[in-house]
Amino acid sequence: MALKSEHTPQRYFRQMKAVTALAPKYRAMSDDQLKAQTAHFRQQLAAGQSLNTLKIPAFAVAREADRRVLGLFPFDVQVIGALVMQDGNVAEMKTGEGKTLTATLPMYLNGLTGSGNFLVTANEYLAYRDAKKMGKVYRWLGLTAVAGVPPTGGDPHDRDLQRIYKADIVYTTNSTLGFDYLMDNLAGTTQDRFLQGFHFALLDEIDAVLLDSAQMPLIISGAPRVRSNLFGIADQVIRLLKLDVDFERSSDHKKVWFTPAGITHMSEYLGLTGLLTEKHRTLYQHLVLALKAHQTLTRDRDYVVDDDGISLLDLSNGRKLAGMKLEAGLHQALEAKEQVPVSTQTRTMASITFQNLFRMFSHLSGMTGTAMTDAAELQETYRLSVIPVPTNKPSQRIDRPDQLFMTTDTKLEHAVALVKQAHDKGRPVLIETGSVSLSNLFSRILLRDEIPHNLLNARSAAKEALIVKEAGQLGAVTVATSMAGRGTDISLGPGVKELGGLLVVGTERMNSARVDNQLRGRSGRQGAPGETIFLVSIEDSILLEHGPKWLRKYRRQLAKNEAPAHPSWITRHRFKHLITQAQHNAEREDRQSRNQTLQYAEIMRVQRDTIYATRQTIMTQPDLTPLLTSVFKMATNAFLRDHPEPTRNVLADYVLNTIDNQLVIADVIDQQWTPQSQQTAKFLRRLMVDQLQKKFKNINEDQQVYFERMCLLKSLDNAWIDQVDMLQQLRQIATNRSTAQHDPLLEYLKDGRRSFANMKRAFAHQAVQNLLLSEFNFKADGTIDVTYP
Repeated sequence: MALKSEHTPQRYFRQMKAVTALAPKYRAMSDDQLKAQTAHFRQQLAAGQSLNTLKIPAFAVAREADRRVLGLFPFDVQVIGALVMQDGNVAEMKTGEGKTLTATLPMYLNGLTGSGNFLVTANEYLAYRDAKKMGKVYRWLGLTAVAGVPPTGGDPHDRDLQRIYKADIVYTTNSTLGFDYLMDNLAGTTQDRFLQGFHFALLDEIDAVLLDSAQMPLIISGAPRVRSNLFGIADQVIRLLKLDVDFERSSDHKKVWFTPAGITHMSEYLGLTGLLTEKHRTLYQHLVLALKAHQTLTRDRDYVVDDDGISLLDLSNGRKLAGMKLEAGLHQALEAKEQVPVSTQTRTMASITFQNLFRMFSHLSGMTGTAMTDAAELQETYRLSVIPVPTNKPSQRIDRPDQLFMTTDTKLEHAVALVKQAHDKGRPVLIETGSVSLSNLFSRILLRDEIPHNLLNARSAAKEALIVKEAGQLGAVTVATSMAGRGTDISLGPGVKELGGLLVVGTERMNSARVDNQLRGRSGRQGAPGETIFLVSIEDSILLEHGPKWLRKYRRQLAKNEAPAHPSWITRHRFKHLITQAQHNAEREDRQSRNQTLQYAEIMRVQRDTIYATRQTIMTQPDLTPLLTSVFKMATNAFLRDHPEPTRNVLADYVLNTIDNQLVIADVIDQQWTPQSQQTAKFLRRLMVDQLQKKFKNINEDQQVYFERMCLLKSLDNAWIDQVDMLQQLRQIATNRSTAQHDPLLEYLKDGRRSFANMKRAFAHQAVQNLLLSEFNFKADGTIDVTYP
């Protein structure tokens, strides 16, 4: 057993020995005695004991329960991994070291506290599978444990959310939890809410969630927008523009912006002036979206065009993201680019990033096979330390040096030769590519050469897991996109060890060394033999997008036969340096992009937290009078802000359209109003209070509060939906302001604050209208019918 690691703090070895020392005690107990430990631990927690003091005995109990229920007794290294995670760290455990079983120890301990504990897995298939299998242990010990996702093919709307989120332990996915959080904060009553708080989250493949998916916001869309005919116009204009003349693009192709010359050329083509003014804001926004669709999104890498139109792809595994669309009109711009029917653009009702979702947990930890390369970012962004856990058995995997090629064609032909050589012996081979298009190309080459194989891209997670699981069998050949099937171990079939184990062939280096390490980790699990090799060429995307400029110049010269086909610098050492430097460049740009996403998301988070806290107040406060007073004051101040010295007619119009449309103006305004700003505010607030009291004359106090809640929530939700939608539009525009030497983030912050202030005034105005002008009717069952103005 490889139980030594200079990188793993010694305290975890000492704690592991303490857990192991308790094994005989709990093994001697009967089933009933062992099960009774759960109630005993909960009594200790109720008496003031901390989870930390219960950690050692609770881990020992869970370990023994694993043995009795599953027939699996966690190894010492798995106990170390569990201890690392319980301390709020990321445990780096190599592929095949049993992370799923390891998680049962900290999940049991935290489950003792009640609801609010989540194990977040890579996809719904794994979440449901692990909840079903590992849930047996928790339930045997007396805890409630459920899957937060439906079974494969099930309808997520059929889930009993109240039952799910009351459970002690929930196995779910990051997107399911995020969408449920957003839906919970759109509930109309406290009875409709289901989340019980965020106590503990253990993220499986934590790097995939917090790093690879960090820039994909979760969005709940609502009512459709008025259909825009500007997407087609903007697309036509963008097709006329030239790179480095009308627009510029970052080296990683992720950012693009107009030049002053581009603004001039577009204005001339459209026959207008002042393209950057408020008058043409909507048109300019469509031009920005069209430019991004053409220059930052690549077909068959970021999306595919199929019978359903545009389907987005998960960059980490090539799988279609069913039902997912790009935000703020970018999806429609992409449809215009690909000349497919432009779908209806909807307004965003709620949005959150995974970064902000998981930072809400009071206790966050995770596990993955590869995290050390990004340890600094995890520490800086999430305050998570990465601690490597020793392997149970020493690795026998052989990692071959990269093989170098001048062209993609020669590289692929060599890859096929490697596959043939291994396949003729019956040795299983896993070939991984960086894109769906390349995996399809490789599959066609194998079909040409009559090599049977499985192609893994854009399949369901269940089929994916099954194919990956069989990838280690005798004679198996599997072509996969990036990390498709991640989370499922590849077990070697009979006779494969004698052939050298699984051969993994990477057809290109990825943007991150971490992803390369994930691929290597597919082979040689649990001390088994294995072999990995990367084939690289100067035409690979990592070098095209992130390599030095002189390399791109050399490729152009080579294409014109103006450069030697095998220059002196093509040596393994120098080429390896090129790859390493290109990866460093890509990783740096990705980190900067994630950090920028976090900064933009932070502006929305502050506003979202304010709105959700206000919703909570509206739904839970027994007396809403203080809030109503504040709303009335905000509404009158907003009116006087727009009309500092209102005339009689302006005031009368406001009163009739906002407070009381039955009011006899001559009897009220002419007799009670004094045309001074301070007196006008008091006059309007008095009218509002009087009108509300008249509405409530024939209903009881509970009915009054119920009606007030309905009106306030409807007004707040409508205002917030408009604000979320506005923030997304503002961000699209702000990121293109670098042409004017502005700081995009600062501009977004200023615009966002201004927009939020406008939103609060809009909320107050609509709330007053809903409260005072609505017609309502209470039914016998206690519900209410409201006709809003």
